Amino acid sequence: MEEVYRVTTAFPKSELYGLTSQLRRAAVSVPSNIAEGQTRATTKEYLNHVSMAQASLAEVETQLEIARRLGFAVPAVVSPLLDQAAILGKQLYALRDALAKRT
Repeated sequence: MEEVYRVTTAFPKSELYGLTSQLRRAAVSVPSNIAEGQTRATTKEYLNHVSMAQASLAEVETQLEIARRLGFAVPAVVSPLLDQAAILGKQLYALRDALAKRT
C-alpha cells in the first residue's frame, strides 16, 4: 500500500484534501486494522478488525478506479495496484476464514 503514496503525489494539488487524502487514509487503514486486531484479546475482535481491513481495501480499489476515470492516474499505474489489492483481498479472506473457524 506504500505505492498509493507515490501515486497520489502526482494528483492535482486541488485534490490534496479530497481524493488524495481519502486514498491515503484508506490505504494506511488496511495494515493498521490488521495490526490492531492481532493485538486484541479475542479472536472475535481480531475477526472484526480483519473485516474492517477488507472494507478499507475495497475503498482503496474504488478510489483508485475513480482516480483513473478522472485522469489523475493512468491505467498503467492503476492496474498493478489493483492487482496487488486483489491478491491482498484473497489473503484477507483466507485469514478471515481461518479466524472464523477458531470461534
